[in-house]
Amino acid sequence: MKIQWLGHSAFRLEESTGTAIVTDPYHSYVGFKMPETTADAVTISHNHRDHNFTGEIGGNPDIIQGLGAFEIKGIHIQSAKAYHDNVKGAERGEVLVYKFRMDGVEVCHLGDIGEDCNIRIVETIMPVNVLLIPVGGVYTIDAEQAKEYVDKIMPDVVIPMHFRTQDSNLELDKLSDFLELFDDDDIVYVEGDTVEFDRADFDGESTKVIVLEKFN
Repeated sequence: MKIQWLGHSAFRLEESTGTAIVTDPYHSYVGFKMPETTADAVTISHNHRDHNFTGEIGGNPDIIQGLGAFEIKGIHIQSAKAYHDNVKGAERGEVLVYKFRMDGVEVCHLGDIGEDCNIRIVETIMPVNVLLIPVGGVYTIDAEQAKEYVDKIMPDVVIPMHFRTQDSNLELDKLSDFLELFDDDDIVYVEGDTVEFDRADFDGESTKVIVLEKFN
């Protein structure tokens, strides 16, 4: 399967069959325009313009925004409720996190999660091979909170998202705050915006942080 980072919290997940899911497409008010892309389905974590701008996604995709289990051309998707803040939604409400199974790979997109790591979330989404996690703080969990999720979930791969990039208009923390919490040997820098995975790539013995450099 392929994972393409489209910037901010948006990714394009593509199975070997060609079926594709886009997560949390964003409006250009974030400071840069989302790349043109197509999808069979789009998942929305919550109704903020930097996460729900579906109008320019090609392919007439199904829009998924709700609790439950879904299937798109053989791809299994499960959503779960989380909070956008650390006071049970009192400040910013609720969000959805999504779990995808594609080519035997378990991928979790934590959306705009803002609550501290807890057993309810961890047990809901495990096991996870690839964890897509916000690290920029302010509106979501910050670097140290994100590290606790990584330590508890123990994914094979972590791909950080929702942090301040060079063109961003959003006052978020920089990626470096998150990377400083890991050993240098555990961080892999990838030129461009896309990585590919096979189920056989994961041994369950370590966690690698993959930094996709296109938007950094």
